[in-house]
Amino acid sequence: MKQRKLEMLLEKIEGFESPSAALEQYATPAVLAAELLHCAYMRGDLEDTVFDLGCGTGILAIGAKLLGAKKVTGFDLDKKALETAGRNAELMGVDVEFVRCDISEIQGHASTVVMNPPFGAQVKGSDRPFLLSALRTSDVIYSIHNSGSHDFITRFIGEARITDWYATAFPLKRTFKFHKKDVEIINVEMYRIMR
Repeated sequence: MKQRKLEMLLEKIEGFESPSAALEQYATPAVLAAELLHCAYMRGDLEDTVFDLGCGTGILAIGAKLLGAKKVTGFDLDKKALETAGRNAELMGVDVEFVRCDISEIQGHASTVVMNPPFGAQVKGSDRPFLLSALRTSDVIYSIHNSGSHDFITRFIGEARITDWYATAFPLKRTFKFHKKDVEIINVEMYRIMR
């Protein structure tokens, strides 16, 4: 499947009903989700089992399944977001399992993790538990982080290594009252990490 077709399909995904600022629940834009997933697909990293950590309304999990992942599981703490994710999977006609649990309690193993963790804008270091769980449960990780995170991630992941990373844009729609613009372009970095 071409990246643009995937993006068009993912644009149908319903966002958060009532997003939480404390949990940094910003909907991953379809254009960014398609970009991350297509990179993983082209590298052959979506052929087996995929975990989506902090899956929210399921855009990365659903996209991974659309691209042919054998088994996909999305994990999130927010019950309402998981209900929306379930509806989204049904809408897209894919079989994705959604599990409610804290990020540190995830069990099992996946070939690949895809995630858009909190950037730590509300709670400093909130991306760290996501990276730790990803390193513990998978062989390959695709993750989106704030621009300027390369040195931190390199140190934090220990013996794992960054195989690819590049800068891209995150078009963040006005989600909370403190947002001043309808769309704010945030500079982010996309990472592929191998254990």
